[in-house]
Amino acid sequence: QVQLVESGGGSVQAGDSLTLSCAASGSTFSSYAMGWFRQAPGKEREFVAAMEWSSGRIYYRDSVKGRFTISRDNAKNTVYLQMSSLKPEDTAVYYCAAARSGIISTSTGVYQHWGQGTQVTVSS
Repeated sequence: QVQLVESGGGSVQAGDSLTLSCAASGSTFSSYAMGWFRQAPGKEREFVAAMEWSSGRIYYRDSVKGRFTISRDNAKNTVYLQMSSLKPEDTAVYYCAAARSGIISTSTGVYQHWGQGTQVTVSS
């Protein structure tokens, strides 16, 4: 059974940095695509970043380009989201997701497996 466990969220000031981790277990993830999504109160869940585990191909939403970096540690089966220059509008619950298709997608429906989420709060 696939399990994704996020960690690393917290409360920070605008301009600070945070690194989120997603520990994956229960499958061989070399053929998966891994994504990070976020959901702010009263808003729909939105795409943040994704990586094809095998090729390393990466895609970001425009508003986080240059500030966020997605990466992976194959030995630890862990995906990271390094976030810098954080803004109050980055405040949300951040979710890790895995897609068996192995292809990057910005659509939540493509991802079969989800973590429980980790809260990121950025104050001005």
